[in-house]
Amino acid sequence: MSVTDGQSNLPDWWSWESELSTHVIKRMKDRSFTETDLRAMIEDVYELVPDVTPGRWLVRAALGGQEWAVIIEPDDGEQVVVVVTAYPVE
Repeated sequence: MSVTDGQSNLPDWWSWESELSTHVIKRMKDRSFTETDLRAMIEDVYELVPDVTPGRWLVRAALGGQEWAVIIEPDDGEQVVVVVTAYPVE
């Protein structure tokens, strides 16, 4: 789903609190991004599509002129969105 026309197209769970997985925390240093960078990417999403893993979503965003993919997983029971990982798209 493209969200270039505003965030009105985003699912209801988009407004839930987010939490970071241990995996994405480890990758921050390896891939040179911060939690602030990650939250900025999620705020400025330009496309949201289902991931290959059921229940997860691929967020397409940009950081510093580079396209990034952020994998998220909404947790209905806890009503949080878990950020699974993030990586630059080459």
